[in-house]
Amino acid sequence: MNNVEQTILSQYANSPTLVQLIQNMDGYIDPSADIDAFYNLIWNVDTAVGMGLDIWGKIVGLDNGRKLTIPSAEINFGFSQAGTASAAPFGSGVFSSGQQATQTYLLGDDAFRTLILAKALANICDGSIQSMNRLLQNLFAGRGRCYVNDLGNMQMRYTFEFYLQPWEKAIVTQSGALPRPTGVLASILEVDLPNVFGFREAGTMSAAPFNQGVFHLNS
Repeated sequence: MNNVEQTILSQYANSPTLVQLIQNMDGYIDPSADIDAFYNLIWNVDTAVGMGLDIWGKIVGLDNGRKLTIPSAEINFGFSQAGTASAAPFGSGVFSSGQQATQTYLLGDDAFRTLILAKALANICDGSIQSMNRLLQNLFAGRGRCYVNDLGNMQMRYTFEFYLQPWEKAIVTQSGALPRPTGVLASILEVDLPNVFGFREAGTMSAAPFNQGVFHLNS
């Protein structure tokens, strides 16, 4: 007895017409291809795309899906005391409106898949520094060293030895993918090692000498 005949109720098993119709339908329609496609495009997070990843985003609790709100890179008019990175001179910057401009960024499939996996890990994270370090390493694989510092006094810091892209910073600060113990103040430090000025005590691979590196601007 083949698989098709196993689906026929015994009371209809002796009906040659019905059995033939069901056997013909089995030959015309093979659902295995559709089942494989559903698994690969929707249910397997490693290969899912588009709507499949959107569904996974809801499953792991990413309320905003692949949407991230990023502060605008526009630099307003200001004076030198504000620093060259945060103010523009006459003829170069516009007056601030008093409200920070933002833009919405939609993550592509690959970036969103990474965020989904990070959020899934955060959902089961035990809150230890070891677990949070593993999460950061998964989220920013291949970018450089990144880790968590316990600053004491109910404070912690995410340290990145490279500069984050605007959308990456939005993931860290707004997506909710990175866990933070209740009541603990979290901050971010970006240090582009070895391109910042430092002293020998820091190690030759982690700081640059005079005339080679710039001072670090703590943001």
